[in-house]
Amino acid sequence: MGTRKKVHAFVRVKPTDDFAHEMIRYGDDNKSIDIHLKKDIRKGVVNNQQTDWSFKLDGVLHDASQDLVYETVAKDVVSQALDGYNGTIMCYGQTGAGKTYTMTGATENYKHRGILPRALQQVFKMIEERPTHAITVRVSYLEIYNESLFDLLSTLPYVGPSVTPMTIVENPQGVFIKGLSVHLTSQEEDAFSLLFEGETNRIIASHTMNKNSSRSHCIFTIYMEAHSRTLSDEKYVTSKINLVDLAGSERLGKSGSEGRVLKEATYINKSLSFLEQAIIALGDHKRDHIPFRQCKLTHALKDSLGGNCNMVLVTNIYGEAAQLEETLSSLRFASRMKLVTTEPAINEKYNAERMVKNLEKELVLLKQELAIHDSLANRNIVTYDPMDEIQIAEINSQVRRYLEGTLDEIDIINLRQIQEVFNQFRVVLSQQEQEVEAALRRKYTLIDKNDFATISAVQKAGIIDVNGHLVGEPDGQGFGLGVAPFSTKPGKKSKSKKTVKDLPSSSARKEGASSPVSGKDLDMISTSKTQLVPSSKDGDVKDVLSRDRETSSIEPLPSDSPKEESRPLSIIT
Repeated sequence: MGTRKKVHAFVRVKPTDDFAHEMIRYGDDNKSIDIHLKKDIRKGVVNNQQTDWSFKLDGVLHDASQDLVYETVAKDVVSQALDGYNGTIMCYGQTGAGKTYTMTGATENYKHRGILPRALQQVFKMIEERPTHAITVRVSYLEIYNESLFDLLSTLPYVGPSVTPMTIVENPQGVFIKGLSVHLTSQEEDAFSLLFEGETNRIIASHTMNKNSSRSHCIFTIYMEAHSRTLSDEKYVTSKINLVDLAGSERLGKSGSEGRVLKEATYINKSLSFLEQAIIALGDHKRDHIPFRQCKLTHALKDSLGGNCNMVLVTNIYGEAAQLEETLSSLRFASRMKLVTTEPAINEKYNAERMVKNLEKELVLLKQELAIHDSLANRNIVTYDPMDEIQIAEINSQVRRYLEGTLDEIDIINLRQIQEVFNQFRVVLSQQEQEVEAALRRKYTLIDKNDFATISAVQKAGIIDVNGHLVGEPDGQGFGLGVAPFSTKPGKKSKSKKTVKDLPSSSARKEGASSPVSGKDLDMISTSKTQLVPSSKDGDVKDVLSRDRETSSIEPLPSDSPKEESRPLSIIT
């Protein structure tokens, strides 16, 4: 992002023969204006009324031509727009103070054209001076009348009226007007035709202060998109310039508005009041919330007010003593606007189609470079394409043989093959883990350590202690499993005690094993962090306990007793 900068605020004084020289004075640097107001004698001797004000601005335009106004106010903003910076130029002031003349100008004389037509002329002139870039220009013309949005270019035959009302929509890219028509202009004449078409559709009215008073806020937007003509450059910049002609604030007592004009004046003053509230909030850096959504005007200008754009305010004032109160109000607005900071930044985007083409071209070059390196290193022909199923199966076989010890080493061919070797190591390890778990499940009954109900039942049965250790006695060869008799006391050995290991079983007689759990099995289970305890085939822990108590006597089971296959119990983590 760019550095933060303050909004530029200029004041343009409307020329008049009745200029109040005693009340309005300009500074020597032509960047300040002082207002002196005489005290009202009717308020008595004790009068604390303020009589002097001083406003510091970026420039005061008094008796300035349209050329000077454009050079001072708008030229830099328009020139930076072609480099990718957004810009906003706004005219604010009292009704009849010259806002529309400053923005649009007069049609009677070519020299009297305003900021808007001069900006269009500069844009197309700069496009001609940049043959290395393909720049497209689009325009739109929005009107906000009585808090309703209107498209001033909807009267064109190929546009037509909108079926659904226009709405203001926000997205990560900014604020845009849904339903507003945007028109492509390839030359200056087309842009001027669209401008004049929109001007004829503006709503104006006549009152005491102004015969051709604008009754709505208008925003003329120029959208630009600059692509480099070099095919390898996929980056391009976009920008827009908002040229805002606000409706003038008016005092109903002076304008004498009635009926429809009175209603329009109410909406105008209300929206301008909300605009000033938003400006005050933006100037206060301690404020977290900015009331942009109070009216359509501030919502539509959310990107311009305190956004990532270069913003310039032109405040139009009267130079007559009769309008001094409205002049003070306009100058206060300008001074508040100077407290607002923006953060201009270049709007860079990337052309996806060009980016894909560039990446494909770079990929071909890299493959050619790798082929040259392989030939210089006397390596066989190496392919760098993605591996197929046959190649992956071969690598899997090599990994298995390497783990079994039948293959001493795996030859390295390229980076893709190395990545696949590591991937197959992971596959083989996962398969081995599943095989081990399946073998354990076939041989042992597994209990999850989080299954507290089952573990509690096993502990009550005396198969494991409270610490999760098996209850039993080592016999020198393995680990005898079973439940200690109740008659056994600590520190004494019972010669008559036999464990489950000593009990004959059908599987032991068939396989010649002395116990269903050998020392080797215990080592394997210890490695996998499991614990073994005997359990009956039906898994009833209470039955196991009762049988263990019965067999705690000295006598072994007779050889002709019913054979019962048992499966060891394992607690898994």
